[in-house]
Order: sequence, then C-alpha cells, then structure tokens
Amino acid sequence: MILVLRALGVGDLATGVPALRALRAAYPGTELALVAPRWLTPLVELVGGVDRQVVADGLGHLGWSGPPPAVAVNLHGRGPQSHRMLAGVRPRRLLAFANAEAGWHDGPPWRAEEHEVDRWCRLLGWYGIPADRTDLALCRPGPGGLPTGVTIVHPGAKARQRRWPPERFAAVARELAGRGHRVVVTGGPGERDLAAGVARRAGLPADAVLAGATDVGELAALVAHARLVLCGDTGVGHLATAYATPSVLLFGPVPPAEWGPPPDRPWHEALWAGPCPAGDGRAVHPALAGLDVPAVLAAVDRVTAAARSGPVAGRRIPAQAARRPLATRR
Repeated sequence: MILVLRALGVGDLATGVPALRALRAAYPGTELALVAPRWLTPLVELVGGVDRQVVADGLGHLGWSGPPPAVAVNLHGRGPQSHRMLAGVRPRRLLAFANAEAGWHDGPPWRAEEHEVDRWCRLLGWYGIPADRTDLALCRPGPGGLPTGVTIVHPGAKARQRRWPPERFAAVARELAGRGHRVVVTGGPGERDLAAGVARRAGLPADAVLAGATDVGELAALVAHARLVLCGDTGVGHLATAYATPSVLLFGPVPPAEWGPPPDRPWHEALWAGPCPAGDGRAVHPALAGLDVPAVLAAVDRVTAAARSGPVAGRRIPAQAARRPLATRR
C-alpha cells in the first residue's frame, strides 16, 4: 500500500492532484490510500485513482491496524508533526522533505515561497517520480438537481483577513445580476449569515443563498457547471481551476504566486494589490482592501472574453464515469 497524507481541506486536495496522479502512475498495481477527513470523501472520489480513504480529522496519532505501508508520502507539510504521524505507521519507505527536528535527513529542502502545486511535484521529482503540474482537473460530476450556468459569488474564507468586504461582493453581484447573470451566493454552514447579507445588499432573491445547503461534492458539481466564479483565496477557486470554469480570485495577504491558478490560463485571473504591509489587526488585509469594484468587474470581462475567444486548453477533465466509490477506514 501507498499511504499519502495530504488532504485536510479543499484547496489542499486540489493542489495535490498532480502529485497524487504521479503516485498512481508510479505504482500502478499498488493500493493508493489517502488520509483525509470524512467530509472530503465526495471530493476525494473525484480525483480518480485513489483506492481507499483513511479517515483522520487532523494531525496526530493515526489509528492504523494493518501491515506497514510499503511507502508513506508526506504531501502535507515540512514536518515535524506530519513526519511523525506517518512514521508512526512504520512504513518501509518515507518520501518527505528533509526535517532535522523530525530526525529525517533524506529528501529535498523546503522552500517557503513556492507555489503549492510545484512544491509537491518537486518533492516527488527528487525521489525520481515525475509529476505534471498542469494535471489539475477533477472528474466532472453530473449537476443532479443543482442549477447550471450560474455565477457563483463566494464571499467567505477560513481566515477573516482573506475576505474581501461583503459590501463589495454585493456591488459586483448586483451589477452582474443586472447584466443577466443568475447569481448564487455560496459558503459553508457557518457563513450563511454572511452570504445572506451579500445577497440582500445585492437585491438577490432568498433562494439565491446556497451557503450551508451543499456538501463539498455538490459544491464541486455547482462549480463544474457554472458560468463564472468570484471568490477569495479559498477552495472554491481551486475547484474553478479544476473544471476550467472562468474565475476571478481576490488574493491577500498570501500572493497568488503561492496558491493562485496557473498564469497561462487567461480564463482564470487572480487579483492582488500587494505586496502590502503585514496585517495590523484590521478585518480586511490591505492587499484585499486595495481591490475595488471596477477592477473586479474589469477582470470579469477579461476572463469571460478569454473563455469565449478560444479553446480552453486546460480542459483535460476526466469523465463522470471515472468516479468510483472509495473504501474508507479509520
């Protein structure tokens, strides 16, 4: 078995897809297991090639009763905690960044300012496993009963400093609705009030608020069949990249050079007003506060024009048939 530690969030999983696909190709006849929280299961199924999910909600002791994995791969971080978590299952081989604190001196050195996709491709390359950093597509789920062709406005983010002001999201949503877009506002269960406030300011109907009404698999389906995505530096932006859905992403304080979409795909645009001073406790980071509504609307025009004017070169999206249920275990 190949045991991989990576997916603790949507963005983590999406940016790890090229590395996961590389491991699948390198070990074609071996079971590939991914450590991830249970709530991410619908998205793990969309990666393709993952045979088993080992349920874990964070770093720490990993309950493991089976034989030691042939290979354990740390696609989570630099260590030491994640290194020790994998070492605890006694793998015959560990692929990881060098970390003296964890007692691990093999592997390449960690680079702090590196794009998250490139980081894991470089790690595997050091061990002789080539990875294609452009292989970011997820299997496309059917829409089910969800609306298609919508424009998604996603105002939330885990860290408050990564949230663009809700009144500006509302202003953009109002303008796009006036242009004929069917706008919906998404978010997690804890962001329903935020989403409802944006919808109310934008003059949208109550049923436009989908925050808290979709699981992660349904959110992926919504993005896969959407017209446009507008969000901050959060997992929804990575889903837009995975499905080549035109997107405008608002970054701060972390620059898009570390977590943004591929720069050679003009139907995705990351806006960033940095570099800016470090946050000083204000609710919105200066890099986000420097982005105004006209700049965002201009970016919307550019990405939609790019999507219309030529082939979308990144649409290597596996068919829905490639999706398969996972075996899960603690």
